[in-house]
Amino acid sequence: MKLSTTSRRKLRNLINDIKAIGLGKNLDKLGKIYGTDKKGSHLYTTHYMTHLERFRYKRINLLEIGVGGYENPHLGGKSLRMWKKYFPFGNIFSIDIYDKSSLQENRIKIFKGNQIDKDFLNKVTDKIGGIDIIIDDGSHINEHVIGTFNILFPKLKDEGIYVIEDTQTSYWEDFGGNSKNLNNPKTIMNYFKSLTDALNNQEFLIPNYKQNYFDKKIVSMHFYHNMIFIYKGNNDEKSNLVVNNQDLNLGRDPNQ
Repeated sequence: MKLSTTSRRKLRNLINDIKAIGLGKNLDKLGKIYGTDKKGSHLYTTHYMTHLERFRYKRINLLEIGVGGYENPHLGGKSLRMWKKYFPFGNIFSIDIYDKSSLQENRIKIFKGNQIDKDFLNKVTDKIGGIDIIIDDGSHINEHVIGTFNILFPKLKDEGIYVIEDTQTSYWEDFGGNSKNLNNPKTIMNYFKSLTDALNNQEFLIPNYKQNYFDKKIVSMHFYHNMIFIYKGNNDEKSNLVVNNQDLNLGRDPNQ
C-alpha cells in the first residue's frame, strides 16, 4: 500500500516514539532515535543534559530557531520532537524562514519568518508568553546570531538559558566569520567573549559606571566546542573591594 508523505512521516514518528519509551531522560539516546545532528555529527546532547536537566519536568516554553530540512516543507523537526519527548510537560516552539507548518503537532508550534526581523520576533514572543529556553540553530550567519541574541535575550525569563549552536561559523568567511583576525568584534565568538566582562562589571575601575542590560542580566556563560550557554538572572553580586566602580581600599595590605 502506497502511503502519502504525511502518512509516512506520522508512521515514522510513531515508530520513533515507541523506540524512545523509557529513554526520556537520556538525550544522547533520544538524539539518535529522532535523528537530530545534535547527537552524531555534533556532541551537543551531552552538554544539553548538563544544563537543561533541571527544566525536564517543568511546564516550560522552549523556542528553537531553525527547523531543518531547508525549503522542503515536509523535512525537518527532528530536534523539536526530541525536545518534546525530553520535556513531557513543555511546549516546543520554533521559527524558520520556510513554511514548516506541516510538521506541527500537539505541543509543537512553528512560525514562519526571519530570525532577525524584530517585528516578527516580537509577535512570536508575545504569542508564546514567557520563554525558559532559547536555542539558536538557525542561519549560523555571524550577524544574524548576534542580532537575534540582542532581540531575544531580553525576552527570556530570569533563570532561563540562551543557547547558540554551531559557533564554528565564527571562523568561516562565507558566514561573516574570520580565522585570521581572532579579535574581530563582528564574529560570534568575539562578541560573546566580550560579554564575559559583563559578569565582572562590579570590578570595573570606572567611577559611577552605568551598567548596561547584559551587565545586569548575564549571570554565567559556558563555552564548549561549537556551542555557548548563557544563563540569565540578576547579576547583583557585589565586589569585596570596589564600591561604585571605585577602589576605596588602595592602601590595603597586599598580603591579606
